[in-house]
Amino acid sequence: MRADAERNRAKVIEAAMTAFAEDGLSVPVAEKPAIMPYLFPFLRDHTVGNIPSLLIAAGVGGVYALLVGLPLMRLSGLAAGIATFGVLEITHNILRYYEKIGPGSNTFSSVPETTDLLQAAVGAVIVICVAFGYQSSRFGRLLRATREDPAAARAVGVSVYRQRLIAFTLSGLLAGFAGGLYVHLLPLNTETMYLDLTFITLAMLVIGGMTSLWGAVVGALAVSGLDSLLAEAENGLDIGGFSVDLPSGTRIVVVGALMALVLILRPSGLTGGRELSLDRWRRRRQIPEGEPAS
Repeated sequence: MRADAERNRAKVIEAAMTAFAEDGLSVPVAEKPAIMPYLFPFLRDHTVGNIPSLLIAAGVGGVYALLVGLPLMRLSGLAAGIATFGVLEITHNILRYYEKIGPGSNTFSSVPETTDLLQAAVGAVIVICVAFGYQSSRFGRLLRATREDPAAARAVGVSVYRQRLIAFTLSGLLAGFAGGLYVHLLPLNTETMYLDLTFITLAMLVIGGMTSLWGAVVGALAVSGLDSLLAEAENGLDIGGFSVDLPSGTRIVVVGALMALVLILRPSGLTGGRELSLDRWRRRRQIPEGEPAS
């Protein structure tokens, strides 16, 4: 579970890097010299629209995940955690100080805000469908085999390294796509995409359940809703005539406490690691009241 969490943290790093790379292409050419004077020529002299920029972000995310995953997917446990943290620090410092690919420590202020509720919802559905398709495929079954019993998987000829690398690359592609949507939603800087976002993303996985797609969806909805509510309360929120004004940083404290509580009381997350099954739901509806479910 620890290795899976560390690999998921690396996906957040990929989203950050692809978001910043894609930003350089999304800003109008006329505005780039003022806010990003040191960009590479191909970033400085070209601008692309919304959909092409998302595709580019996904492609960059996949390539970056492949390059990072080549050495990282050979590791597990504590070694994977340390290596992932090293990748996090390297990426953060490159984005912060290397101004040929972005604004450095400054905030992007000229990226078109094209991500609305509809586009975000469509993007989320696309990502879930791709993840579900992969999960249901032969590659998804092989990946689960490497998670449940790596030794047995190797014994029947499954390459644990290859399956993890394929999954990690696909995850990087989807993370890059999500990063592209995020950067078109609100102004970002390197600190926004650093530890806070990493922590919130891990909390979503832990609270929902890291071993299932349904758990990831439930965790994302629950934690993002709670995080947004607490963020509003930190700025002053009126609920039923009562004013709620929480201290700054309360949302991180509350989400952290909730994550610790889930790990203590229900380590498999809110979904128990199970997938949503319509067949199971139908069978339960057909069982008469008072009879035990098989």
